[in-house]
Amino acid sequence: MAGVRRNAPPREDVLAAAMAMIAERGLEKLTMAALGREVGMSSGHLLYYFGSKDELLLETLEWSEGRLGAERGRLLTRTASARERLEAYVDLYVPDGHRDPHWTLWLEVWNRSQNADDSARDRQAAIEGAWHRDLVALLAEGISRGEFRPVDADRYAARLRALLDGFSIHVAIGLRGADRAHILGHVREFIEQTLLADD
Repeated sequence: MAGVRRNAPPREDVLAAAMAMIAERGLEKLTMAALGREVGMSSGHLLYYFGSKDELLLETLEWSEGRLGAERGRLLTRTASARERLEAYVDLYVPDGHRDPHWTLWLEVWNRSQNADDSARDRQAAIEGAWHRDLVALLAEGISRGEFRPVDADRYAARLRALLDGFSIHVAIGLRGADRAHILGHVREFIEQTLLADD
């Protein structure tokens, strides 16, 4: 068949192509046939490769999260105050804007997870868990240094991430009045009121 390779490209190349398609054309344009044309595979071969579109989307999300996790690790281990690193964490968490490709993919995987099996749910929980653990560790460090109030780091992290998720969905779907700068201002105010130690 013209345009289709005999050998499949590396899995990571397929995932990168899927993410690029979401960024350029939107999730609705990411079909197995379109992705197959992009990477030189038939849609049937892609289905054999991944088993289902749900699996393709989850693996693409895991690949994207791996890249974000590496960036988060660099931000959180740099030499800076806990407050500055918390701001960097929030900045990385909140979508860049309407139809942010990572958040578009996240929302789709979340939506599909209603019917997901236990293995897929465990993999999604692992992604969430990495963000949570990093935030708890940063909060605990800030508390120990006297930069943050002595809150329960685990409970505060759960609440802050719930706030970030809610606001991030508003940004990602393009809710009117929910632009990124406005949302970051809300989060900054919440952190100042509930977490920052009194001078």
